[in-house]
Amino acid sequence: MDIFLLCVFLPLVTVAWGQYSDYYYGPYNYGDNDEWVNVYRQGFNFQCPHGQVIVAIRSVFSKKEGSDRLWNYACMPASQSLGEPTECWWEEINRAGTEWYQTCSNNGLVAGFQSQYFPSVLDREWQFYCCRYSRRCPYSCWLTTEYPGHYGEDMDMMMYTYDYYIRGATTTFSAVHR
Repeated sequence: MDIFLLCVFLPLVTVAWGQYSDYYYGPYNYGDNDEWVNVYRQGFNFQCPHGQVIVAIRSVFSKKEGSDRLWNYACMPASQSLGEPTECWWEEINRAGTEWYQTCSNNGLVAGFQSQYFPSVLDREWQFYCCRYSRRCPYSCWLTTEYPGHYGEDMDMMMYTYDYYIRGATTTFSAVHR
């Protein structure tokens, strides 16, 4: 009787687990704590594998290292409800030493970043790598409150459930704090 119940319930558990994984991201694998995509005061280019988008961002700040940050990202496959990526592109550059706000154009999702550090202004310029999918992404977007409240705070932001995506970012710049 026990083997019969196991044979009946095991396929149900497998199906339920498969559906569960479509709606919840597990722990992110940033790699080892020392594995950052950049070193202080250097440029970098990070792209998720094809069909994946950025779902987590971690950053630490160092005033001693030119008021710069180390960055690390985690990627996950986009929800199957979005279909396949139809095109990917680099957005316009957000210049260093200015405040900016940008979202991916053409209903794109962020799948990578490119950044260059400028010692003259102690700031970075940014460029987003965006991908559009065959099915439309919902437009009900808002800015998250998961950001450092002070320019020197560390940051660890992650999307915990499917169908939440990073579509853009905003920054502040202070000539006093750099």
